[in-house]
Amino acid sequence: MPLLSVNIDHVATIRQARYRQAKDYGEPDPVRAAHEAEMGGADGITVHLREDRRHITDRDVELLRPLVRVKFNLEMAGTDEMVAIAGRIKPHSAMLVPEGRNEVTTEGGLNVAGQATRLREVVKHLREAGCLVSAFIDADVAQAEAAKVAGFDVCEVHTGPYADAFLKCGGDFRLGPLTAEFDKVRRMGERIMALGMRFNAGHALNYANVGPIAVIPGVSELHIGHAIVSRAMFVGLREAVHAMKRAMGEP
Repeated sequence: MPLLSVNIDHVATIRQARYRQAKDYGEPDPVRAAHEAEMGGADGITVHLREDRRHITDRDVELLRPLVRVKFNLEMAGTDEMVAIAGRIKPHSAMLVPEGRNEVTTEGGLNVAGQATRLREVVKHLREAGCLVSAFIDADVAQAEAAKVAGFDVCEVHTGPYADAFLKCGGDFRLGPLTAEFDKVRRMGERIMALGMRFNAGHALNYANVGPIAVIPGVSELHIGHAIVSRAMFVGLREAVHAMKRAMGEP
């Protein structure tokens, strides 16, 4: 079974709804959320420090890094500012993602092929800081091949299209659109591993659709946030993480 890295960004989203101007206080606290997620069985904690600081803040990252007892993964844009922060914080892994100021959440994969020269330098600096470096990409073989050339250690496949097809097809794998999107993820994973990189997956995975992705041969980690934080509102974060681990084991 793959590892589960829990994205706690939306714990901070709830906090910012009330404490938008606060610099050093407010609830719920992502640091407490990380502890609860660990107690529920999380194998990693993920946060996305966005350029506009819409949820996770610099203070959160500074506090989380020494307190997290599992893998700490920092999602980030490949900007000079974020590379400098990662170089100082030294997360266990740094995942490069595209950012748009008008998007609600990350809406697509990173165009590695279109900026390979610049990203090669970004990856070099992050690896010098001791980070495992990951690229969040669409299920496009050209992007995986470009990621290999740029020096990435990991490719995380964007599972949003699969999740959309799962919902539209009611989870019925006898229907072509769902089978097609699932096969894209599976084949992409095979190519990533053939290139010598780790194969991760994430985006829009939930308790209903995670099982088939979790049993794809070779998938190393799943990164899941919104579904877990949503369920935590009713059952608590510790139980929500534990339930996701169970769902990952039920293909």
